[in-house]
Amino acid sequence: MDDKSAIEALAALAQPTRLNIFRRLVAAEQPGLPAGEIARHLGVPHNTLSTHLAVLQRASLVSSTREGRTIRYRAELERVRALVAFLTADCCGGRPELCAPLIVDLRSASRSRNQEDSPHGRSN
Repeated sequence: MDDKSAIEALAALAQPTRLNIFRRLVAAEQPGLPAGEIARHLGVPHNTLSTHLAVLQRASLVSSTREGRTIRYRAELERVRALVAFLTADCCGGRPELCAPLIVDLRSASRSRNQEDSPHGRSN
C-alpha cells in the first residue's frame, strides 16, 4: 500500500454513514449483505446507500457480486489488514516493544470476536 491508497481508504471511512456501512459489512463477514438489507438496517435511502457504497468500492474496502436482481456487498478485510500494516509499518520508531499494546489489543479483539461467533462462546 502507498500513501495515496491509504489516504483514499481513510477518507472513504471518514464519514459516519460509510463507516457504519463498513462496520456492518465487517460484522457480517462472509457471505456479506444485500444492499437492501444494509439500507434497512441503517435507515439509509437506497440512492444514498449506493453513493456511499461506490465510494467504499473505489477505495477497495468493499466488493460486490450480483445475484440475480440483488447485489451483495462484502468488506475487503485483506485491504483493511494492508491499511493497518501500512499505518504501523514504522511503528514506534523501530522500537517494536512500544507497539506491543496495540498488537495485544488487536489480538484480543480478534479472539473475543471469534469466541462470540462460536456456538460455545455465546452467552444467552
